[in-house]
Amino acid sequence: MTDWLIKHGRVVDPMGQLDVVADVHIRHGRIQAIAPGLEIPNIPRIDASRLIVAPGLVDLCARLREPGAEYKATISSETKAAAAGGITSLCIPPDTRPVLDTPAVVELIEQRAQQVNYRTKLYCLGALTRKLQGEQLSEMAALRRAGCVGVSNALRPIKDTLTRMRCMQYAKSMQMTLYLHAEEHSLAEHGCAHESALTAQLGLLGVPTSAETMAIAKDLILIEQTGVKAHFCRISSGRGARLIADGLAQELDISADVAAHQLHLTEAELADYDSNLHLRPPLRSETDRQSLLDYVRQGVISVICSDHQPHEAAAKFAPFPESEVGMSALETLLPLTLSAGKRANLSLSQTLALVTTNPAQRLGINAGHLAVGAEADICIFDPEYKWQPDQHWQSRGRNSVFLDREQQGKVFYTLVNGELVYQFPSE
Repeated sequence: MTDWLIKHGRVVDPMGQLDVVADVHIRHGRIQAIAPGLEIPNIPRIDASRLIVAPGLVDLCARLREPGAEYKATISSETKAAAAGGITSLCIPPDTRPVLDTPAVVELIEQRAQQVNYRTKLYCLGALTRKLQGEQLSEMAALRRAGCVGVSNALRPIKDTLTRMRCMQYAKSMQMTLYLHAEEHSLAEHGCAHESALTAQLGLLGVPTSAETMAIAKDLILIEQTGVKAHFCRISSGRGARLIADGLAQELDISADVAAHQLHLTEAELADYDSNLHLRPPLRSETDRQSLLDYVRQGVISVICSDHQPHEAAAKFAPFPESEVGMSALETLLPLTLSAGKRANLSLSQTLALVTTNPAQRLGINAGHLAVGAEADICIFDPEYKWQPDQHWQSRGRNSVFLDREQQGKVFYTLVNGELVYQFPSE
């Protein structure tokens, strides 16, 4: 491992409540010292003048498409994109092919990552039910021993409420966090956009807000009954976030995240039928967007994630309802989060916590912070730098409406365990 001396950067660590201009000495992959005026001879230096030195970002949801859909993207291509976005830890949902429901699949992902010299640390969510079919409980004990940091049924429905309760009871007994997608399948399965007068005019079949709120309400009752630790994934409506707030007021062990694009886009963008905006959950109203920002400011929604879903061109080259859902989003996570933080009147430290400290704590991993002795997973960025994503895109999936929209906030260096895995501009 290479030693480094990062000079003159503004070091911001939300966990340690640190915000100071200082130098950072990295030795053997770990942070050796953080202080102004450090002088260590004969080691490489990074001049971080006018740059922010922050913990590496932790992304709660990124589909890398391997194994099973390598024609869309690979571990190699998407960890390269993650590094370009300042992300040093990624969480993979269980809807890979084969499904992540046995230790063998966890090992397969680890082996493939090692083979391609991946650039980002990978963490897996195990399947909540076998094959994600929503009927039989998975072997959570074996998945936990294999290193899974939680369990989820991804976007697949669970057969009935009794099975759902049994899943929660088992997850509680295994002390595993349950990651829930709040969607009442019967109300959402045929829709492709937010149910409203606007989308009705566009001829798009809608997904009502009640598809989210009904699922949250039911899950909160079961969470209270079972005592399971739960995280609600990709909240999209103000009403849904309000229910989360009610659950937190009851002191339930819950948390919630929102995809970065939900804080910037609304259903109004669908007028051109851009299939890159076919998302799940769908983009909702401007009122919802503003409410989500309010709940981020209040801390009810404590995590922002990319919800990265790269696709090949053909997957989006179809009529809007028939195109595949999802957006390629690793490289825009930081600038979209910085912009959302400004709109929510958050400090830089509070904003960074949404993509560093908070997701790391929910995953239960030792990441998302800067401290002496910690692994040197570091993102160094310029919050003022304006750039065009299309000119620097690394992900194989180019399905993003932000490709041709100027962004502010650019990663200049990413280090994982003290190794420089990304530099802008590349040399």
